[in-house]
Amino acid sequence: MVVSYTQEHVYRHPWHRVTAAAWRKFTDPAARAAALSHILDVHTLSRDVDARSGRLRAVRAIAGSTPPLPLLLRGLLAADAVVLCVERTDVDAPARRMTVDSRNATLRGLVDVRERCTYAPHPERPDDWTLFRQETTIACAPPAAVVARLVERRCAERFAQNADRGRDVVERICDDLTAEQSAVHVPR
Repeated sequence: MVVSYTQEHVYRHPWHRVTAAAWRKFTDPAARAAALSHILDVHTLSRDVDARSGRLRAVRAIAGSTPPLPLLLRGLLAADAVVLCVERTDVDAPARRMTVDSRNATLRGLVDVRERCTYAPHPERPDDWTLFRQETTIACAPPAAVVARLVERRCAERFAQNADRGRDVVERICDDLTAEQSAVHVPR
């Protein structure tokens, strides 16, 4: 069984500010203390900038706490199990497009989660707003279809909640970056 969903959000901030905030999302102390407390650690595995194309490519490993599972599956995992995800980011600065592809590296025997997030200038206000699109696919492979539906539903709920929290964090960081820029800018 597979569950897919797509969400869009309009950030009322320019692309460069939103993508800068998105990079900081998992390392921002305020976000880690509250909205993203399920994120335990983030490590950059590789980062490369192509000087000719202006593209940045990075791979990060993200460790998070185990998502809540239906009672039938909780016994299969240790209480303090960690979920590892691999995030691949491609930033095409000249085209003003950032794509983030994520997939869990652990627990695939229970659930396989794939997520793609894109950040691009909003078609109606490209210099002022950013269009964010998130596509998530969750596939379960337990032996019973009923259990699979329970796992997929619970995982989808949790990922939707975390996505909302993540967007809120990016919005707050964008506001912080705007305030920092305003504080530095001295009118003539």
